Amino acid sequence: MEEKQLEPARNLKSVDLDKLFPYLNNVPRIDESVFLAGGVKIIGDVQIGEGSSVWYNTVIRGDVHYIKIGCGTNIQDCSMLHVTNGRYPLNIGNRVTIGHSVNLHGCTLNDLCLIGIGAIVLDGAVVEEKSMVAAGTVIRPKFVVPSGKLVAGVPGKVIRDLTDEELADFEKSALRYIKYTEITVESLRGFHLGK
Repeated sequence: MEEKQLEPARNLKSVDLDKLFPYLNNVPRIDESVFLAGGVKIIGDVQIGEGSSVWYNTVIRGDVHYIKIGCGTNIQDCSMLHVTNGRYPLNIGNRVTIGHSVNLHGCTLNDLCLIGIGAIVLDGAVVEEKSMVAAGTVIRPKFVVPSGKLVAGVPGKVIRDLTDEELADFEKSALRYIKYTEITVESLRGFHLGK
């Protein structure tokens, strides 16, 4: 997907105003197609690209550095995304799946990777394209999760190569969440219209 320049979120619908907060002179820049579920809080220097979704009660805090999230990425319920003061921003690529209750802190997630439920990825770590971090794993600072590998444990270690089926599922996972977003938006629209 082609990256487009996002404007500050001053023209968002009033329903989103309780979800977006400035920090100093930084205002979140959210593509108009992004789904923000109830309870989401996005603060400061945060950019989210087209077709991404942020699910219930997630916090994305770009106060002391920037956070950039690509297109078609899903950040599932109760996740916490933050940065390290002036040292480590948070960069998330396109079509990334971030499971429920994940903590991401000042790290880089490249395109088409998956972070399992409850995982923690710390400062300066890099999760390469088409790699998987298992549920509950802790990725220590500056660790690199190699492309095509499953990393699991506390601390995370390379466990094995991913199967062809697992590699194919990265794209499918992102597309599933795009579909879930469509269904959720339609359900909410119907509910609020009294259908």
